Amino acid sequence: MLPELSAFITLFDPWVLCLILMGVTSGVVVGAIPGLTGAMLISLMLPVTFFMQPYDAIVLLVSMYVGGTSGGLVTATLLRMPGSPSNILTTFDGYPLAKSGRPGRALGLGITASCVGGLIAAVVLFTVTKPLSILATLFGPFEYFSLVIMAMVLIASVSQGSLVKGLIAGFLGMLISMPGVDPSTGMTRLTFDVWRLDGGLKLLPVLVGVFAVGQIISDSLRFGERGQVTEAKTEGILMSFSDLKKSAGNMLRSSLIGTWVGILPGIGASIGSILAYTTQKNLSKEPEKFGHGSEEGIIASEAANNATVGGALIPLIAMGIPGSVVDAILIAALMMHSISPGPTLFVTNGDLVYGMMAAYVVATIAMWVILTFSVRWIARIMTLPMTFLLPVVVVFCMLGAFALSNVMFDVWVMLGFGILGFLMDRGKFPLGPFVIGFILAPIAESKLRTGLMMTAGDPSPVLTRPFSAAFIVVAILLLIVPPLLAWRRARKSVELGDFDAGGD
Repeated sequence: MLPELSAFITLFDPWVLCLILMGVTSGVVVGAIPGLTGAMLISLMLPVTFFMQPYDAIVLLVSMYVGGTSGGLVTATLLRMPGSPSNILTTFDGYPLAKSGRPGRALGLGITASCVGGLIAAVVLFTVTKPLSILATLFGPFEYFSLVIMAMVLIASVSQGSLVKGLIAGFLGMLISMPGVDPSTGMTRLTFDVWRLDGGLKLLPVLVGVFAVGQIISDSLRFGERGQVTEAKTEGILMSFSDLKKSAGNMLRSSLIGTWVGILPGIGASIGSILAYTTQKNLSKEPEKFGHGSEEGIIASEAANNATVGGALIPLIAMGIPGSVVDAILIAALMMHSISPGPTLFVTNGDLVYGMMAAYVVATIAMWVILTFSVRWIARIMTLPMTFLLPVVVVFCMLGAFALSNVMFDVWVMLGFGILGFLMDRGKFPLGPFVIGFILAPIAESKLRTGLMMTAGDPSPVLTRPFSAAFIVVAILLLIVPPLLAWRRARKSVELGDFDAGGD
């Protein structure tokens, strides 16, 4: 029996289906609450999955990933508050269309586009991942080191804010990963005589602190903030066959854009949404409607941001490189179960890989069903006071950090990184490069040291081996090109300003 077919058959086990439904539902609900994110939910669930079977844990987390990405469209459409950065563009057209008296139509377009985008990305996921993993087996330690460097620079260069702040955040994450035992010498380093640091900073308290606690601190300063809520009427929520036929080109194009963007390490759903939205606006026969309730805009935004979920799973499975922040958390979940993501994952844990991909497909379909038939009740959750929600989340954060090793030190670490996450957010330092730097730095160090031991300390293969050199060249271009383009735009605007002044 084909492993893909076997994976789908396994998912119809009642317990596994229950996990998918719980994961998607909780993700949708959390994504629909302003201030809470899918990344926060998955971070909080990591301690729970520690006591689960690896297959069950991954199925649950992937389902939450799908639900959390989709749930934000409810908030964006009815409240004009994006549930996540990837839903920002949905507010441009979803909210005006809902305010014009067609909230069901606005929600239906977004929900269906999300489902179609996810399913198209799933086709690419099933067809591309294994060949890419076979190619990745040709990589040696120097190629992996260069790949991590390229991924870090790519993440920093496309993150929200400046390139410099992205790089600073990434290097700070790498620095935080250094305390503990040196993998080559076995000696402790950067522990400052704190014996609790001998084993290094654990991933779970750091993740929960940066994402959950940091967000809680930010939200606690904005109690009472809410936009005007549009009633979630469901008339017109189901798209007709003619609607699907009319929007087929937009859905396919936006989904492929989102999938491609998801494959690129660390770019994220927001960039995919922006590219798809801009492309559709340029191709549209009615570009003037964009920003004023355009149905094309809603479809492009939601198809792309959900397709990035499937795209981001490809580098995670094939190369062990997280395609997004949530994928970094999924890597942490795999590591907690002593599973090493990367090109050998198909060989060592093939059933887990195909189960993850099949769970993504089933979760995408479940997301459409849940949102379509329960959006009226989900929308009411948006009005819950944060004064009730945040204390509950804080308690779960502390319980999760403590349960990891039953020591209060992890709770203090979580709280400390919560403050750090809050300060970074206030300073416009992106959290993505920080977390991914924290996860990837040990991989880069291990691969580089392994390569240097193989070559008696000669680092030249970093630049002489073809794949490694290509990754380094891309990293250098990513460092040089964006500032150069920004400088040229600034110079051009100054020249135009001088010309206008002279003309006057």
